[in-house]
Amino acid sequence: MKLFKIRLKTGDKVIVLAGKYKGKTGKILKIHPKDNKVTVDGINIVKKHVKPTKDAPGSIQEIVKPMDVSKVAYYDQDTKGASKIEFKFDKDGKKIRIAKKSGKEIK
Repeated sequence: MKLFKIRLKTGDKVIVLAGKYKGKTGKILKIHPKDNKVTVDGINIVKKHVKPTKDAPGSIQEIVKPMDVSKVAYYDQDTKGASKIEFKFDKDGKKIRIAKKSGKEIK
């Protein structure tokens, strides 16, 4: 498995490009760089059956599972679609992220 440099950060709004949730948007909750996966709020929800214990009864819980980073892209508010991210340096020499389609800085 090849590791990619993940240009997305926690809190970025992303759009799903493929799969059951294609076209849906959500915020990144967590990034898993070793697995090349991201956890997106409200996307890739699965049901987990929990056995009863002495303290708690059994139940069916809905949990959010990580999905492959190749299936999501940064959601650009200006163009209302997916955009790639590029890095540039500002006047002070600080590295900034820029959405390629709109050319605006990502904060």
